[in-house]
Amino acid sequence: MNPATALRPLTAVRGIAAWYVVLYHVRVAASDTLGPEIVAFLAKGYLAVDFFFMLSGFVIWLNYADRVRAGGMAEAPAFLWRRLARIYPLHLITMIGAILFVSVHIALGRPAPDHYPLAELPLHLLLVQSWGFTDALTWNDPAWSISCELAAYLAFPLLALAIDWKRWPSLALIAAACALAAGLHLVMRAGGSVTLGEQISRFGLVRCLVEFAIGTILCEFWCRWRERPAMPMLAAWAVAAAAIGLFLLGGPETLTIPIGFAGLLLALALGAERPRHPLAGRLVHYVGEISYATYLVHFLLFIAFKLFFVDESGTIGWAQLVTFLALTLAASAILYHGVERPA
Repeated sequence: MNPATALRPLTAVRGIAAWYVVLYHVRVAASDTLGPEIVAFLAKGYLAVDFFFMLSGFVIWLNYADRVRAGGMAEAPAFLWRRLARIYPLHLITMIGAILFVSVHIALGRPAPDHYPLAELPLHLLLVQSWGFTDALTWNDPAWSISCELAAYLAFPLLALAIDWKRWPSLALIAAACALAAGLHLVMRAGGSVTLGEQISRFGLVRCLVEFAIGTILCEFWCRWRERPAMPMLAAWAVAAAAIGLFLLGGPETLTIPIGFAGLLLALALGAERPRHPLAGRLVHYVGEISYATYLVHFLLFIAFKLFFVDESGTIGWAQLVTFLALTLAASAILYHGVERPA
């Protein structure tokens, strides 16, 4: 079985994570409808981005590390062009939508909303807004992580040429992954961040680069252990359960979550080839395929939705919530087939 087929369930997991982010952004408006327990669970939806970063490192290493290593830096432009074709067209479309929204405000004689500073627009169009140039999330908030991903893509050829994880003993790889997670924790704690979602403009880039690098190590573990996955998979589940359990008991989020997600991703990857996998179905896989569009479009779509369908109280009921989620799914499919896939 080739890697793309073997790891099909991970695409579905990406879709689940994307919808966790969607619900994170609507939870406050739907708080009266959902109830405090569900809202409290959704309040941690920003952590799905950390899983995205690791999954991205895993997939990029699997598909491109050997290719870049064989071709050297001469392969880097082709790699970067393919990655730009993957992420930028959809980002540009969402930014055009945001620009039109601001333009209507200005045309009606109103000032541009504070969330859309015109001075920062070039940074967003260049996808460098999260490289330490801004103090807060603006324009299309979820795109901060895409900006950081672009930085990871730029660094990837250097990483692939500098390090060949195949040459490292497994214990050394485990130590490297733990050191990366510990380093992220220490940096964020030194900067006063208790959660991974704090000070994104300051720590988002390092958060991405570290977790992306951990994902590349996880890919090497999968390559080594996929033929005999039973024991490594149990160990990975144990690591995930222990780390997330410590987090739920009050352990530091900046340390336990990256370690827990590393165990979770490896466990899911090692178990992906089992027959009749529940995450290998056509529908859930499709939701994962269009998840990038879901992730990028939902934030701006919710702003527009509230203008037309939500009163001054800012709260939404079940009918409005279901309608918005359906609109997000439809917009995701349209953008996937109309923009992302052709690009």
